[in-house]
Amino acid sequence: MAVIEQVYGFFIPSVTLIGIGASKAIPEKIKALGGSKPLIVTDKGIVKAGICKQITDLLDAAKMSYVVYDDTIPNPTDENVHSGVEVYKKNKCDSLITLGGGSSHDCGKGIGLVVANGGKIHDFEGVDKSTKPMPPYLAVNTTAGTASEMTRFCIITDLSRHVKMAIVDWRVTPNMAIDDPMLMVGMPPSLTAATGMDALTHAVEAYVSTIATPMTDSAAEKAIELIFKSLRKAVANGKDLSAREDMCFAQYLAGMAFNNASLGHVHAMAHQLGGFYDLPHGECNAILLPHVEKFNLIAKVERFAKMAQIMGENIEGLSPRKAAEKALDAIRELSSDVGIPAGLVELGKRYGKDVKAKDIETMTKNAQKDACGLTNPRCPSDKDVTAIYTAAL
Repeated sequence: MAVIEQVYGFFIPSVTLIGIGASKAIPEKIKALGGSKPLIVTDKGIVKAGICKQITDLLDAAKMSYVVYDDTIPNPTDENVHSGVEVYKKNKCDSLITLGGGSSHDCGKGIGLVVANGGKIHDFEGVDKSTKPMPPYLAVNTTAGTASEMTRFCIITDLSRHVKMAIVDWRVTPNMAIDDPMLMVGMPPSLTAATGMDALTHAVEAYVSTIATPMTDSAAEKAIELIFKSLRKAVANGKDLSAREDMCFAQYLAGMAFNNASLGHVHAMAHQLGGFYDLPHGECNAILLPHVEKFNLIAKVERFAKMAQIMGENIEGLSPRKAAEKALDAIRELSSDVGIPAGLVELGKRYGKDVKAKDIETMTKNAQKDACGLTNPRCPSDKDVTAIYTAAL
């Protein structure tokens, strides 16, 4: 907590529905928000999997007009946003439904910002740059990881700079969020693992953030407990609805934590890997997490020791430092169990990307400018960030 004058905010959707069958409420809820012709922002994978049709069938049954924009890509870009804005305006839409994981939600948030405020998405990079409210906005989640369905964060890749723009704006917080485990049962194990480790990263970074509060602590602690209880089960059997529901709550709680306590250098560094190589965000976070937290450990020894206990580690009789190191061991073991690659080079090969040591200097400079690093518990030099990237290769 602060020892000088400090005012803390807490941001969250006005209403959230979590549980099996929650998605059935979509038509009535978008109407309640004032929408009559929503733009559904999603991606082709969601369409191919039949998940989008599940939602449009509900809207059809309610005799509601809608338009589907399914050109969102992983690590959505400024071009994605601007083309979505054109579709929204051309079809005279009046509201937004985002359907998917973080990419769909981030793209939809970007579309809403530009529709409401004009200009280009680049104008909103930074904190609270918008001046007008978003259109009515309902976010429907299909992964258990990003928590973008309930946050004030929007991450968009600037193609000209090869940088992920961090947009943090209270106005992009969805009016309403829906997390239905039934929409997640078809997620492949690799995506379940990546999004689950993303949620763990959110919880851990928020827990050791310099602006953590009792409210964010309680959310982060429960998120960590649930992830260690159920992520392995969800990866092993995607139809385990109990594990899926646990992960719905876990990722949402982690979102509550980082939406208000912010993040740290894991995200600051992962954003560069996404912007530079177009690598998947969750797996970048998972690989970087133990390396960054090893660097952070001396700033928050007691916190890491408590985390180890929450993760189910036996810390009886251990010094605080040894107990804290148990948390890092537990993170590495979980990551390995769910199939996350051991390093960034291996991750790059998995996706046909060549992660090179020579690019680290540029990524380090960009990471040091990323807003997520502002609340990291320890202030790294350029040399420190370079060393972390190198160790994670």
